[in-house]
Amino acid sequence: MALTIVAELTAHPGKEDALREALKAIIPPTLAEPGCIQYDMHEDNDRPGHFVFYETWENREIWDTSHNVAPHILAFHKDRDALVAHFALYELTRIPVG
Repeated sequence: MALTIVAELTAHPGKEDALREALKAIIPPTLAEPGCIQYDMHEDNDRPGHFVFYETWENREIWDTSHNVAPHILAFHKDRDALVAHFALYELTRIPVG
């Protein structure tokens, strides 16, 4: 069953541009990962520096054992504390209607 991830990240004040660029850099390699169906980055129109990722993966196992240990994700995590003031992650399952 597909897994949906919603991740929210808010930049430290003054780090909005740096975080935006760091996040944009992980998109192409993530889209090339096996099992990645969708990986969309959004920025809040009223709060620059507040980013939301909407992701769809074939299943949780692929997300956990492939994406979370991918070199580009591990590299981002090294800088994350310096850039990110708030981080929240939600693992969701789509509920079909009908």
